[in-house]
Order: sequence, then C-alpha cells, then structure tokens
Amino acid sequence: MIIMKYFNTTILTLLLMFGFQSKTNAQITSSLYDLDFSIDSLEGGKIDFSSFKGKKIVFVNVASKCGFTSQYKELQELHDQYKDKLVVIGLPCNQFGKQEPGTSKEIANFCERNYGVKFLITEKIDVKGESQHKLYKWLTNKEENGKVDASVKWNFQKYVIDEDGKMLDYFMSSTKPLSSKIIDLL
Repeated sequence: MIIMKYFNTTILTLLLMFGFQSKTNAQITSSLYDLDFSIDSLEGGKIDFSSFKGKKIVFVNVASKCGFTSQYKELQELHDQYKDKLVVIGLPCNQFGKQEPGTSKEIANFCERNYGVKFLITEKIDVKGESQHKLYKWLTNKEENGKVDASVKWNFQKYVIDEDGKMLDYFMSSTKPLSSKIIDLL
C-alpha cells in the first residue's frame, strides 16, 4: 500500500513536470510567424510579415529627434546592401524623451527628406510598458522568443530575426547598423 501511494505520487509529479516542460518548450519554440498580431505601415496598410519568410529581419525602434537619428543613413545602407536576404523595419516610438512626436506623415517626410529612407517604417507603437505592442513583447521576453530577455533601453535598439522567424540577437543603440556584429549575422 505504501509503495503504491509513493508510486502514484511519483507518477503524478512526473506528469506535472512533463506537462509544464512541454508548455514551456512550446512557448520558447514560437517564431515571429506564429504570433497573432498586426501592425500598419506609415502609409496605413497592414504589413504581412509572412511575406518576409526566408529573409532575416532587423527590427529597430526609431525616433526623429534622437542623438542616434543619424543611424537612419546606415539603416538605409544596410537595407540597400542586403535587400536580397534582409528586411529592415523601423518602428517609430515616442517613449524615450518624447523624441518621436510627429504624425505618420511627418515621420515619413522627415525620413525621406533627411535620410532617403526607403525601407519599411511602421505606424508609431509602444515598445515597453502596459501598452507594449505584441511584437515587442515577443522580442523582449525570453519565455516567448526562446533566446533572450532584452528590454528596450533607448531609441535605435536593434533585434535580428533569422529566416524562420527565430530570434538571433539584439544590439543596443550604440551598435551601428553596419557594425560587424550585425553584418556577421547576415
């Protein structure tokens, strides 16, 4: 009787552990393409992320009035040099020093006029806090992306995703877009 009770308790414990482990692994293995979210481009149309399968993606939160704003130039160069295997996506955010106060039209005009930006820019979003966009919940949370906890510290932080939508790495604002750290991942 005692052996049976011990056996049942052990089996139950193992099942609970296995069940928990399976759920955790399912979350960790999720790819960007498994997420249920949408985001608009600056022009207003929904972005179809599935069209980027097979290419790497660099997500970067951007702002027009930041000390790192000149990185738009290198982001455009990165886009131009690697456009066959890479998509650069800028995500305007006004959460750091209120450095992106503009409307979608103002942001688009600023990027084009000052840096000749042709890569994809999204609508303005929140990258942290209670209203954090679902994309950034995935990018910044190891339990979801399976790779790293990487909260956004400032404008122009970069996240690199592989061809299958899996997190590769992230880089702080001070890492320039054409840095060998980023290029080596491409």
